Amino acid sequence: MAGTEPAGTELADALTREHHAIDAGIEAYLAGLDAGGDPAPLRESMHALRRHIYLEESFLFPPLKPTMMMALFVMLREHGELWRSMDAIEASLDSAADAASLRTACQELLTLLDSHNQKEEPVVYPRADADLSDEARAQLAEFLDAGTFPEGWTCEKA
Repeated sequence: MAGTEPAGTELADALTREHHAIDAGIEAYLAGLDAGGDPAPLRESMHALRRHIYLEESFLFPPLKPTMMMALFVMLREHGELWRSMDAIEASLDSAADAASLRTACQELLTLLDSHNQKEEPVVYPRADADLSDEARAQLAEFLDAGTFPEGWTCEKA
């Protein structure tokens, strides 16, 4: 019967892969921190996380808001926490803070991400494939493939 097939998971899977890639970049930075700590993987991951937050707040959350308002409120609040954490880490990198401080800040960011992702992946992401219109899914998929976020953009709760 048409319309009863389970929704695909293409968007949920792509969004989850971005989470894993972001975590991996932070972890790569931490792994090399004692040997001088090339900040490139960390900066790339934080840029990717900012882009990821943009795509969620611009493409994913608005159409889901009517049915997921409370869950999205939590996600937005946590985005603000993540954003402020990234701002602090970038300031520490720019001021050549000591390795111990950077390690602690990055571990705290990973902890925030883990807590956030454990809620977002099973609760919000499945709705991307199941509830978004064809047009909204196409826009999100297109942005996932090649989109960039506007310079100077900050998340709603930053």
